[in-house]
Amino acid sequence: MAHIGVNAHLLSGQASYRSAGIHGYIQNTLAHLPAADPALHYTVFVGAGRPTPHERMRISRSTLPTDQPPLRILWEQLALPVALARAGVDLHHGMAFALPLGDLRPAVVTIYDLSFLRYPARFKSTNRLYLSAITRLTARRARRVIVISESTRAEVETLLGVPATRIDVAVPGASHLFRPLPTEQVEAFRRRNGLPERFILYLGTLEPRKNLETLLRAFAALPQKDVPLVLVGGRGWLYHAIEATIEELNLRPRVTMPGYVADEMLPLWYNAATVFAYPSLYEGFGLPLLEAMACGTPVIAADTTSLPEVVGREGAGILLPPTDTEAWSDALDTLLNDDEHRRDLSARGRKRAADFSWQQTALQTVASYHRALDTE
Repeated sequence: MAHIGVNAHLLSGQASYRSAGIHGYIQNTLAHLPAADPALHYTVFVGAGRPTPHERMRISRSTLPTDQPPLRILWEQLALPVALARAGVDLHHGMAFALPLGDLRPAVVTIYDLSFLRYPARFKSTNRLYLSAITRLTARRARRVIVISESTRAEVETLLGVPATRIDVAVPGASHLFRPLPTEQVEAFRRRNGLPERFILYLGTLEPRKNLETLLRAFAALPQKDVPLVLVGGRGWLYHAIEATIEELNLRPRVTMPGYVADEMLPLWYNAATVFAYPSLYEGFGLPLLEAMACGTPVIAADTTSLPEVVGREGAGILLPPTDTEAWSDALDTLLNDDEHRRDLSARGRKRAADFSWQQTALQTVASYHRALDTE
C-alpha cells in the first residue's frame, strides 16, 4: 500500500474569496481520492484548512500561520522535507505549484495556470517573481506535472519546457449541489436578496484578468435598462479599475456587487440568474462557467485559453472574442429576449456539465501517482 504525502496548505480555513478556485479544487480532490484507489493511503499536510476526514487519510496540521505567504514558503522549503521523512511517504504531491527543492523523493506537482508568466504586470512583483522561479524549478524536478486543462498542458510544455509525456490532465468537476433547483426555493432566495426577475450574473474574483471592462461596456450598450448586472466575488488585485469603469459609464444604479459568496449559496445565485457572463481573458479551467452550466443557466464566455474546453463543441454556450464589446452586447441582448434560445442553451449546458465530476478528477490524479511511482 503506497503512502502519499499531500501538501494542501493552500486550503483556506475561512470563507473568503481566497477560499475559491484553488482551495475548491484541493478540497474536492482530497474528498474523492480515497475512493479512487483503496490501495493508497495519505498524510495530508495543512494549516488552517479542514479536509474531509477519512480513515486512510491522516491529517498533519502545522502550528504556524501558513495562510501568510512568507511563512508558508518557509514551512514548505524547510519544515516539509522533515515532515515527509518522519511520515515515511513514498510520494509527495505538491497541490499548488511548489515542491521543497531540497527533498529528492518522488514527487508530483499540480499547476493550475501560468497567468503570472502570461500577464506579469497584473501581479505584485514579489508574488510574480516567487511563482515564476519556484514553478520553473518544481516543474523540472517533479516526476509528473498535473494540470487542470489541455490549455494549461500546452502552456506548461511551451513556457516551462516540460515534455508532454510528463504532463497529466486532471480536470475539475461540479459537485451534485450545482443543479437546477426547485422554483419555490429560487424565488424565496430572490425575495430575500431583493433580486429582480431577470439579471445578468458574473461570478469570480474582481481583477483585471477577468476582463470585466468589456462586460461593463457591453452591458452599458444594451437597449434594456431595467435588467441589472450582478458582479459576485471578492475584490482582487487592482479591482479599482473596475470601480472606475462603473463610474465612467454611469452604471452605479444598475450594477450590484454583493462581494464574496459562500460555496453553499452559489447554486442559488446561478439558478436565479437569467444569463451567466464570463469574459475572462485567461483561465486555467474556469470552474464558475461549469457550475453555471450544471445549474442550467445559459452561458456566454470568452473563446480564450481553457474556456472552449468547458463549453465543448456541442454548442453548450456562446463563445465570443473577449474584447469584442459589440458582440458581447448583441449576445446578451439576444439571450435576454429569446426564451427558446435560453431553454436550448440550458439543456445543452446541463448535458455538457454532466461530463465533468470530482470522482473523475481523483481517478486522473491517482493515475498520475502510479505513473510517478512506476506502478501503472
